[in-house]
Amino acid sequence: MKILIIEDDPIIANIYRSRLDKEGFQVEIASDGQTGFYRIHEGHPDALLLDLMLPKMDGLQILRKIRAQKAFEKLPVIVFTNAYVPNMIHEANAAGANLVFNKAALTPRQIVDALNSTLFPNSAPAQTPAPTPPPEVIRPAPAPQQAMSFHPSAAATNPEKISGSGLAAQKEVPTGAEADAAFQEDLRRSFMESAPGVMAALRKLLHEFLRASTEQARIGQLFEMYRNVHSITGNAAIVGLDNIAQMGSAFEAFLKELNEKPKNLSPSCMRTIAHTVDFLGVLFERGTGSSVLADPPIQILVVDDEILSRRAIIYALEKAQLKSEGLDDPLAALKLLGEKGFDLIILDVDMPEMSGFELCTKLRTLPLNQTTPVIFVTSLTDFESRARSSLSGGNDLIAKPFFFMELTVKALTYLFKARLAKTQK
Repeated sequence: MKILIIEDDPIIANIYRSRLDKEGFQVEIASDGQTGFYRIHEGHPDALLLDLMLPKMDGLQILRKIRAQKAFEKLPVIVFTNAYVPNMIHEANAAGANLVFNKAALTPRQIVDALNSTLFPNSAPAQTPAPTPPPEVIRPAPAPQQAMSFHPSAAATNPEKISGSGLAAQKEVPTGAEADAAFQEDLRRSFMESAPGVMAALRKLLHEFLRASTEQARIGQLFEMYRNVHSITGNAAIVGLDNIAQMGSAFEAFLKELNEKPKNLSPSCMRTIAHTVDFLGVLFERGTGSSVLADPPIQILVVDDEILSRRAIIYALEKAQLKSEGLDDPLAALKLLGEKGFDLIILDVDMPEMSGFELCTKLRTLPLNQTTPVIFVTSLTDFESRARSSLSGGNDLIAKPFFFMELTVKALTYLFKARLAKTQK
């Protein structure tokens, strides 16, 4: 069976190839979309592994083009992408992808299982279960054009397992849980050894981005940062470092949107980029595996008297599968904060009866929320307002109108920080 992998990160592509080689597949790699498109026609693979976020020609273009050709109408195509870019996920489903995976939660073992279930749907299931929980995967409806739902978390609440079959079940190769765990541990060790160099390169790009004297130069550095974070996310997922993969996935989506819409690159966004790069360094230093956000469930309170603004904040949080409570009354919020502890609090500043600054000062006296991170989302972004946000006990401030993914990234950063701090106690 011939497998074509179209993936621009050489490390990830070679890890996938190494794992598939052990299963007896013949594997070829294309490092960009245009090359991959030509290789499909030249080599006629039996299945295609396709990253949607590619240079030169993105995965969606490839998928649409091959599905329009009779020779490739039924070619099995397994797609992996960033779960924080839902439009690409929906479009891949509509274009005829067989399976769509969240790349930030995808391991080589799960790719093997997905290929076997796609290529050998009628074979007996393999006896060895996957060593780690499978990532979110959406199985297609009978009609390939029908849209499928997809949730942007590192793993589904009740994910559907993909049974291995076919080739993996027929060959006597070390594909059991122990072999996979050893393989992943070796990859994790190499990844962590490379971490100082990876972060040094990312910080250098950040420094050049912040010092860029022209808009064109700044956009160029922004694109390079996006490509670097794209690589970090994929590698972290492969080695099972869920926290880095989840944070990187959101950050990657944020940088991608800014690349596509550079006019949205505000001073607030630039501060968020710098803050997130620094925090990725912290995650590398900790080297944590399983997501610290999974248990107990995250609790977030949003307080904003403007209904549209409140809904926008809640929507931005939902992009990261973060549920929140919304209140329009700061007095009611203060009462609730005295009764219940939260993982994150997001406040408007200009509210009737009590400003966000006053509410923040008061909640810092409440035992349940003395150290809860507080982010202000406000149209007041002058120096005095930023100073008051700090003096009142706030941790950060985002300008209105805000960029959805900026708030998503900022929220995840403070949630990870708070949870990691609790694990140290």
